[in-house]
Amino acid sequence: MRRVLLLFVLLLGEGAAHAQAGSTPDANQQKVRALLDAMVEAMGGQRWVSMQNSYFQGRVSGFYQGKPTGGIEDYFQWRTPSGQERVEMGKKHDDVVIYSSDRCWEATYQGKKPLPKDICEDYQRRREHSIDVAVREWLKDPRTILINEGQTLSERHLTDQVTLISPANDAITIQIDAETHLPRSRTFQYRDPVYHDKNEEREEYDDYHTFDGIPTAFSITRFKNGDMTSQRFLYKAAYNVPLPPDAFNIDAATAKVKK
Repeated sequence: MRRVLLLFVLLLGEGAAHAQAGSTPDANQQKVRALLDAMVEAMGGQRWVSMQNSYFQGRVSGFYQGKPTGGIEDYFQWRTPSGQERVEMGKKHDDVVIYSSDRCWEATYQGKKPLPKDICEDYQRRREHSIDVAVREWLKDPRTILINEGQTLSERHLTDQVTLISPANDAITIQIDAETHLPRSRTFQYRDPVYHDKNEEREEYDDYHTFDGIPTAFSITRFKNGDMTSQRFLYKAAYNVPLPPDAFNIDAATAKVKK
């Protein structure tokens, strides 16, 4: 009888240990969801969730191996949450790039032409690992794994760092400001198609200003493998702006540039 009782106690203890171990991942996932929910609320809540499009105006400068190339361009950008994007470069708006679904085009006075494959793939990769996609797609998939990595510093800001891992074993890491709950950075890795080693892409966000109830980072810095590759400074932003039906039509853009 004592042996049966002892066995029962051991099994009960083992079951409690399993239950405690099982509750830890659940608590971790709930913590990450709470952090991401707070981030969405800080970014504008329902205004951000229901946003139809965005418009940005600013300047972009390029870097090579972390050093400025000297090139600075004015740019005007329209974007939708579904992945359509139009960028007009230069004060005369005479260089137009349109990304739509899996197609990437450029329109100039010389006509239209598809963008080089590597540039198009870079855009698609950044799009697939954007904060928009992380929240609107990855977070809604119950198979996505959420990891709380604790607090860390990002450009002197204390942040909560979380990672989302998709069912395809892809990952996005987001650093969320511990005070404002706004995103401070987004990082992902991918395997180089030529050399097959891992590359790391990172964007850092700073200097937030609120437009139409949506806080907007006016400083966006991009890094690849630790080296700065570009820096964008906004001076205008708007949301849910009226767009013509041909806003993302490359033929209409080409006809307009030719004039």
